[in-house]
Amino acid sequence: MSNNTLTSKVENDRVLVLEREFDAPRELVFTMFKDSEHLKQWWGPRGWELPVCNVDFRPGGVWHFCMKCTDQNQGEFFGMESWGKGIYKEIIEPEKIVYVDSFSDPEGHTNEDMPSTTNTLEFIDLGGRTKLINHAEYDSAESLKTVTDMGVIEGISETWDRLEEALQKVK
Repeated sequence: MSNNTLTSKVENDRVLVLEREFDAPRELVFTMFKDSEHLKQWWGPRGWELPVCNVDFRPGGVWHFCMKCTDQNQGEFFGMESWGKGIYKEIIEPEKIVYVDSFSDPEGHTNEDMPSTTNTLEFIDLGGRTKLINHAEYDSAESLKTVTDMGVIEGISETWDRLEEALQKVK
């Protein structure tokens, strides 16, 4: 049975586990996460684009990006920018990416008022399909609640829908 919908569960009060299958080979799904030109095609919820996406894909490297709302139907969000920064901790191609994800400013300074997340992405080969598992670990249950209340699960669901669409275009 294929599972193209996002499943989520919370472990230990502060780890959000998200899973989904993609109809594409593991190497291709992995590549979509390491190349800025690919990321620009799908990263972020619907109606948001990535006008800035700088990727230094290596342990210790930084991914600095800006998501901008370009959908006028999103009301008060239209024109809003959200800056983020990822610092890669571990990369095992094409199996695993571990990075710390933080909110930042346009200069890349981390916003210490917002929770950071340690994301462990696992890419599991299902013979032409790929299961992606994201373990998002927060420093506290409160931090996890903050991002859940902000809509992180819905945002990832839309983002991974866009990833599936991008995969079908490049496959």
